[in-house]
Amino acid sequence: MAASRRPTLADVAREVGVSAKTVSRVLNEDGPVSAQTREHVLAAVAKLGFQPNLMARNMRVGGPDTTIGLVIPDLANPFFGAVARAIEDTVRERGLTLLMGSSADDPDRERALTDKFLARRVSILIVVPSVGADHSHLTSHRTAGLPIVFLDRPGVGLPTDSIVSSNRAGAQEGVAHLIAHGHRRIGFVGDLPVKLYTRRERLAGYRAALRAADLPHDRSLVANAHDQPGAEAATAQLLELADPPTALFAGNNIMALGIVAELARSKRKDVAVVAFDDVSLAEALEPALTVIAQDPEELGRNAAATALARLDGDCSRARTITVPTQLIVRGSGEQPAPKL
Repeated sequence: MAASRRPTLADVAREVGVSAKTVSRVLNEDGPVSAQTREHVLAAVAKLGFQPNLMARNMRVGGPDTTIGLVIPDLANPFFGAVARAIEDTVRERGLTLLMGSSADDPDRERALTDKFLARRVSILIVVPSVGADHSHLTSHRTAGLPIVFLDRPGVGLPTDSIVSSNRAGAQEGVAHLIAHGHRRIGFVGDLPVKLYTRRERLAGYRAALRAADLPHDRSLVANAHDQPGAEAATAQLLELADPPTALFAGNNIMALGIVAELARSKRKDVAVVAFDDVSLAEALEPALTVIAQDPEELGRNAAATALARLDGDCSRARTITVPTQLIVRGSGEQPAPKL
């Protein structure tokens, strides 16, 4: 056998001196095979390093694969990395393997990924929906019993389970924290696109906090960015206003990094900051970053547990599970507003 190619079922059969059908029976535990033959086949499999094609087998017998398909927007975002790790840890106990792909928040790319996962007959499909995506094409799969769970954001066109954070309440708590320290001009730096569910919910929480404190909603204090350099530029523009904000609320961890970088570059330590999402090394910053922390591990565990319950026959109505956020006080959000 050439070393440049992967061993096949026929190679195992040739090594043992039996038919390929016999090898298949051993590997699939399907049909009568003597104990001695089984032992020889398994020894040859180990010797040659043969890996069965589970996808082909499952398609042949009409059963599901032993994999879970997970579609996330960004593989580089540590938040989604933590979510994926929690899902993987949970499903591993059931002998399931996690397959993951990035949609880049593109509906067409998301559709292509879900189609690929469906083609290999995944046991569970978990999706972080892209803005503008229509998930009605998954209806027949959901009706046929495939567990489908939306994560971080609800989907569109498909009534199924969703696991989300308390985005609105968390943002309201963070902005109220700034107001409690005397701030009346509070900027909001949110991510794009503006129709993103989490962005809309957090902006709504920001506005609710202002309303509760009888403060006006000044549209000039709301800025948008897609990445860290954009957040830096947005922060600089806010600070250049004739009546600039004395505090900033970051819509997510990427926006927070941009805000912190711009404040450090401009040597501004007088601006208070609260971020939605925790940030790596937040405690090492000066001042340490106050955050509204999501619980990505709990989001992942809930998504996996909900999907596994559906896999085990739970036919109750679709539900939305909201995972609470937590205010973590570290110093940046407690910077008092300057006295007039």
